[in-house]
Amino acid sequence: MRLIGMLDSPYVRRVAISLTLLDLPFTHESVSVFRHYDHFAGINPVVKAPTLVTDDGVVLMESTLILEHVERLADPARTLVPGEIGRHAQHQRIVGLALATCEKAVQLVYEHQLRPAEKQHAPWIERVRGQLLAACRLLEDDVAGRSGWLLEDRPSQADITTAVAFTFTRNMLPDMVGAGVFPALDAFTARAEALPAFRAAPYDG
Repeated sequence: MRLIGMLDSPYVRRVAISLTLLDLPFTHESVSVFRHYDHFAGINPVVKAPTLVTDDGVVLMESTLILEHVERLADPARTLVPGEIGRHAQHQRIVGLALATCEKAVQLVYEHQLRPAEKQHAPWIERVRGQLLAACRLLEDDVAGRSGWLLEDRPSQADITTAVAFTFTRNMLPDMVGAGVFPALDAFTARAEALPAFRAAPYDG
């Protein structure tokens, strides 16, 4: 399989780390949706990262849909998603919060870096900022006091996505969620980032 996209994207990173933890072989191609637009379009005309090209040549996109597919390819014993319905609901809640963190962080980055200052809408920025901080506060509560992982005795998708989301947000928005603002998330993310699967797909922003 081929994973297309830059590791400065939390969506690309969560797929790369998950593939490694699922023990599924893949090659990673660092293709930027900005700098290498035409090259990316040659692989996926929608130019959306991450893109996964399966062994059969099927082009998949959207990290959550890609992960749903690769879970079916992996040994069930290595699954990253709890099977018991109650724990699954808790898992999906945490993944949703982490993905909301990613989404709101990306919106703020694009707003400040791509939109001219005179066209930025302050009420909208403040609303997105509030949503981002709300998601981070809820994640902080979830990881507070834990010395291990969120739901299992090994990392689940909830752990992967939470750590990847917080690494991205902390690096891109240090004035908002810099070191010490969310200390439990700081500690949790440091544990995750020390894992071999995370080190094999380092954040390159």
